[in-house]
Amino acid sequence: MTTSVLITGAGSGFGRGVAVELARRGHPVIATTVSQAEADELATAHPELTTAKLDITDPDDRRKVGQWRVDVLVNNAGLGQVGPLRSIPLDRVRRVFETNVFGTLAMSQAVIPQMFERGSGRILILSSIAGVVAGPMTGPYSMTKHALQAMGSAMRAELAPAGIDVALVNPGPFATGFNDRMIEDPGEWFDRDAARPEELEFLERARQRITTNQLDPAEVVGVIADLVEADETQLINFVPPDVLARMGLDKPH
Repeated sequence: MTTSVLITGAGSGFGRGVAVELARRGHPVIATTVSQAEADELATAHPELTTAKLDITDPDDRRKVGQWRVDVLVNNAGLGQVGPLRSIPLDRVRRVFETNVFGTLAMSQAVIPQMFERGSGRILILSSIAGVVAGPMTGPYSMTKHALQAMGSAMRAELAPAGIDVALVNPGPFATGFNDRMIEDPGEWFDRDAARPEELEFLERARQRITTNQLDPAEVVGVIADLVEADETQLINFVPPDVLARMGLDKPH
């Protein structure tokens, strides 16, 4: 049985990999990207996909969802941000929340009505190990992922009576380039010369933790594709299952 899947943030990384894998498995895939240029590139590289520009923070773009049948929504689009919470500009924090939290919720709200009508559907939310563990300098990103954990947990309970399943995917450090970009570029607001010595040390520790020995993204792609097809899911899906222990994050600090 084929399942129509809408994926956000499919221009690169996990989103792109999942789109290609699900199409390979025979599912109709609507792969959306934040820009038209990315959508055009993706369509050229993978004509088996239906592609569209869909910025999840843009209400006009979100209205496109009404054109499509969506059996499964994969909420993959997201932004990264690191920096000390004592000094990060609030507009930077709001920007990350706008995409990672409010955009994800808005996309979910956009597909839920049609799922209600059919009495079935699934919403997958890409969280992170940062959704259950927070550390120095990764607070801005971790805050949004903690919010997604609460969102997924509440939505799963609320929507289950309507036949709609909700699950979270919590990857560790995988080599998509996302972690590297996040840790290398906090933004022009972050002045290393003005940073406290411990903040620079914390940033270096975070760099080592999330960019050293990164794993093959194919593992996450396979888990998400399997969740799309699964008869049942569990709420939280760590990838790999022992990722907290591997990173030494399973003990109190």
